[in-house]
Amino acid sequence: MIKTVMLGRYISVQGFLVKVLPNGLMQVRDGDKVYQGKPV
Repeated sequence: MIKTVMLGRYISVQGFLVKVLPNGLMQVRDGDKVYQGKPV
């Protein structure tokens, strides 16, 4: 499933959902990189 996360105030990343963390943040994979941020 493709999700969008915010890395900063103006930077967002879309990628495949890796996991949802206990603190409410999400991890998404874009290619071979994994990004962690707040879900949109």
